[in-house]
Amino acid sequence: MKAFIVFTRIPLEHKTKTRLLPYYTPKQCVGLHIAMLKDLARTLNGLDASVKTYIYYLPEGDVSIIKNIFGDDKTYREQRGEDLGDKMYNAISEVLAEGAEAVSLSGTDIPLLLAEDIESSFTFLENNDIVLSPTEDGGYYLVGMKKANKEIFDIEGYGTGSVFENTKQKIEDMGLSLGTGRRLRDIDTKEDIKAYYGIIRTDLDFRKTHTAIFLKENKSIAIIIPTYNEEETIVSLMNQLKGIKDRCEIVFVDGGSTDNTAKLIEESKFRLLHSKKGRNNQMNLGALSVEADILFFLHCDSTLPPNPLKEILDLMEVYRAGCFGIAFKSLSPLMFICRYISNHRVFDRKVMFGDQGIVIDRDLFMEIGMYPDLPIMEDYQLSLTLKEKGIKLGMARHRIYTSTRRFKGGPIRKLRLMWKMNRLRAKYRRGVNIEEISAMYKDVR
Repeated sequence: MKAFIVFTRIPLEHKTKTRLLPYYTPKQCVGLHIAMLKDLARTLNGLDASVKTYIYYLPEGDVSIIKNIFGDDKTYREQRGEDLGDKMYNAISEVLAEGAEAVSLSGTDIPLLLAEDIESSFTFLENNDIVLSPTEDGGYYLVGMKKANKEIFDIEGYGTGSVFENTKQKIEDMGLSLGTGRRLRDIDTKEDIKAYYGIIRTDLDFRKTHTAIFLKENKSIAIIIPTYNEEETIVSLMNQLKGIKDRCEIVFVDGGSTDNTAKLIEESKFRLLHSKKGRNNQMNLGALSVEADILFFLHCDSTLPPNPLKEILDLMEVYRAGCFGIAFKSLSPLMFICRYISNHRVFDRKVMFGDQGIVIDRDLFMEIGMYPDLPIMEDYQLSLTLKEKGIKLGMARHRIYTSTRRFKGGPIRKLRLMWKMNRLRAKYRRGVNIEEISAMYKDVR
């Protein structure tokens, strides 16, 4: 008989995944643990029928929580021992004494663990005394043996970055043969979670797992809104945001409005910061004031689609930066053309503008130096910088509607303005002084 032992805690707040606090709340830590247990249960169900599974758990909480996940066909036992090494030795020794020919043991925080990894550990044991499978952080997530050996668990500093190497050295010093499984990443820290965001973007199979879905849905979002003389639009936007304010952080950054904008912002519901004028200054201040995983820069004259947070999470599941498509509250054929050109530009020229609602990974935003110190074209330069770094842009499923206050007048005036904006961008690309370009761009507020 071959046996596989799972070492786990019962998912309880303030007991499980505590190294993720305060990045995750205690409730989120439990949710992540449960998601990983569900994925492991599916992996165990894919094992060869000759492998018997044991679940060894810490004696705290209601064991029915994990029984409901793993099923009644597993053998459940409490962990015994003073420390982790002692507990692992006792479990392996116990199962070997019951007639198992080979035993492998693993924890529950390796989302990429496959049935093949477990079964290959038994293959290694056919020709080796010990098998170890390393983690990215210097530990190991799987250990297997045919004879109980207490000495290899007498390693100081479990949870440090030298456990695998120290254990490997001890095995070699004892004259035992070692088989090594593939290296995988566990989830213990905020940095591990961020690494798994990258895996989600590239691994379609992993994207379907309980763990990946949980990680995606629990990304935090901050909405940052620069304001300047927006008393005509601010109330409408706040009304849209009230329905989602409990699921994200919302920060208004006023650039010295001379009207009633700042007074109208409901500080009991939203955060209000003050900055010198300039969208770049305002948005950078807002970004520095939050810890969210995702930054969403939104203009005040925007109308959001239904479920904007879900659209953002869906977008950022695959991309590190992107935007919503744009539409205008106008039946003018020219505005339909402007809409088409703006949305097509995201994929054709890799350029997005602020009125499309820019969405970006916070770490990426900080890595590129935030918005550049420019009085105008800050969103254009942001896109150019992302393009230089090879960052692909995505687009959310639905559109943001924005006002046409800059496009007042008849068709001729609209065409002239569109041509002017195109010319200003061309001047910027040619290196024309930014103050000269800014002087040509008249603020409509």
